[in-house]
Amino acid sequence: THIILFDADRLAGRAHVEAALRHAWRSWAGGNPIANSIEMEALLYAAGTRQCQVAASFGIHPGLNRSYIAVCPSAPGIRDHLAGLVTFVDGEHDETIDPGKRARLADLFGITPEEVAVVGEDRFRDLVIERVALLDVYR
Repeated sequence: THIILFDADRLAGRAHVEAALRHAWRSWAGGNPIANSIEMEALLYAAGTRQCQVAASFGIHPGLNRSYIAVCPSAPGIRDHLAGLVTFVDGEHDETIDPGKRARLADLFGITPEEVAVVGEDRFRDLVIERVALLDVYR
């Protein structure tokens, strides 16, 4: 079982995590990963980059973390095992991207105002997730 912690403040919600995991597993299963571990592979896709140093910033950091926790594959009792280490908050608490986070994500992923104008504000998350998929092209 692999436990991957993603920095929620650098992600565009659960769909972003799911896209990164999907691409990482496909890369890993295909025998052509970028990284030496599935955990780093998932962070590379989450960050939309081949640079491990940049991708590492999409994981946990010193201090208090707001994280998405991915357990791949799922294991019985894993939540109970992790409960002593983390505080779980269930639900979709950050699916709305506030203006501050939107600006931070635009900077992190190089999303221009022109791109947002073309697709519309309501599809901003799709632009971020597109960066995840584009990593395959940059390989």
